[in-house]
Order: sequence, then structure tokens, then C-alpha cells
Amino acid sequence: MQQYLDLMRKILNEGVKKEDRTGVGTLSLFGAQIRFDLSQGFPLLTTKKVFLRGIIHELLWFLSGSTNIKPLLQNNVHIWDEWPFAVWLETNQLQAQYPRYSEIWEEKKKEFVNKILQDDEFAQKWGDLGPVYGKQWRRWQTAEGKEVDQISYVINELKNNPHSRRILVSGWNAGEIQNLIKNKSGAPPLCHSLFQFYVINGKLSCQLYQRSADYFLGVPFNIASYSLLTLMLAQVCGLQPGEFIHTFGDVHLYLNHLEQTKLQLSREPKPLPQMKLNQNIKDLFQFKYEDFTLENYDPHPAIKAPIAV
Repeated sequence: MQQYLDLMRKILNEGVKKEDRTGVGTLSLFGAQIRFDLSQGFPLLTTKKVFLRGIIHELLWFLSGSTNIKPLLQNNVHIWDEWPFAVWLETNQLQAQYPRYSEIWEEKKKEFVNKILQDDEFAQKWGDLGPVYGKQWRRWQTAEGKEVDQISYVINELKNNPHSRRILVSGWNAGEIQNLIKNKSGAPPLCHSLFQFYVINGKLSCQLYQRSADYFLGVPFNIASYSLLTLMLAQVCGLQPGEFIHTFGDVHLYLNHLEQTKLQLSREPKPLPQMKLNQNIKDLFQFKYEDFTLENYDPHPAIKAPIAV
């Protein structure tokens, strides 16, 4: 994972201060790339412990086509909670009463989450994030009102036309971006906005273009998630894993993550773990959480940092 750390250090040393939508501010660079050979180990950060269970459940959630956080909550995964909660507070004019990240804000968020788990009507209204990843991957809306399952298309092409240069998935549905903003779902327009697959010599590689990248908190999740997706697709399509290539637009460190960044950069990386998949699974949509086993993961302790919403 030295490439990850090298780019982190470059952003810290060379990034330009830039205002952003969240109001937190960032150190930002534009245009960068890191690459991982998936045959050399699973690229899960070792300089801090990464929440792999959340990554797996989130990826399976994306692949299911769901856009409601309730299935994640049922698996005790809370990585998307803050966006719909922020919308609920704003809609009910409660932001001033519950200052972000205060003790009473945390308690109110727990109440919000429990309400989604216990009340289907409340979950349907407040737990849905709008046309985010699951929607765009599995139910892309065309101008004619039809739906396109981009993931099934990818599987079909990898099996039947693996040398095509059109094996890609777009999350940037321009026709729905304004609706996403207008309806205030809380979630921003998709950050990992396009990914393409490439087959050569029986090996499957994936390149992701990420328009906006929270390098400390989000990018480790993205690296692991798309690497895992590549392993899964390789297995069900009869291929071997190749590379995961991560290409960035605006790649940044939030100003309230700088101390955590310096701590992480002070640590020495350890050998990469290995990810084992249940070899009996031949249908991408049949994978379950229990079908993944991570071996030899020995990371440094986790480093907490707030999400910029």
C-alpha cells in the first residue's frame, strides 16, 4: 500500500487549500492515479484498521439495487446514516437544536436509526438516499422510462465479448443529478462515477474514475470495494484477477483529518492480507457476507475521524 501512502503525503505537502460544499475545507490536488496488482494480495490498508465488514455489506447492498439504508442498518452497518439524518434534521428545522457531532446530536441520530429499523413507513420516507449507487448500477433510468441493469450487462460482456472496450458502468446519470440535488436526499451525486473492465491474457482488471475523493476516510473503502468486486466478477466469469487502477479527479484531505493523516503516515505498512471467496458461487448476485474470508490481516489500530457531510 506504499502507493496510497505516497499520494497521501503528496496531498498533505502539495495540496492547495480549497473551500468545499461541506464547509470544512480541504487540501486538494487534481488528477492522480494508483495501481494495485490483485495477485499480490488484497489491497486493504494496514497502517490503520479498515472496517471490512462494512465494505462487504455495502458492496452487496449496491449490487442488490437497494438505495434505502435499512438493509445496512439490519447488518449493523452505519456508514450512510449521516446523510439521511441531516436531511431529516433540516426538513424538521432541528439543526440548531442538535449541533452536528454534539452529544445530543449523536443521541438523536441513534433515535433516528432505531425508528428506521422499527417503522417501515418512516424508513421508506427517510431512509432512502435517492438515485445513488444501487439505482444507477442495477436500474439506470433512460429517457424512455426503461431501466438498464449495467452490472448484468458487464457480466454478459465479460463472458461473451471480453475484449470489448465498452465494458463499463456509469454512475453519473446526468438526467437525474439535478433531481438528486433538488430532492435533498442528503447523499451527493455519485463520487465514484465510472468504472471500466479490461481483459487480457485471461486476467480481469478494473479502472475506477472517482470525481471526488475523501482520501483519508473514503478512499480506503473504495480501493477495497472495487478490488473485491473485481475478484467476484473474475470468479463468476472464469477469469483471473488482474489490476485495480484508481484514477482521481479532485482528491483531497479534509482540514479536520490532517492530524489523523500525519499519524497514519508515521506508521510502517505491513504485508497485505489475502481475500478468499467461496469458490462454489458462480452467480454474482448470490454472494453473501459469509462467502468472504480475509486471511493474515494484521493492521495498526483504527484512526477515527469525522465524516464531512
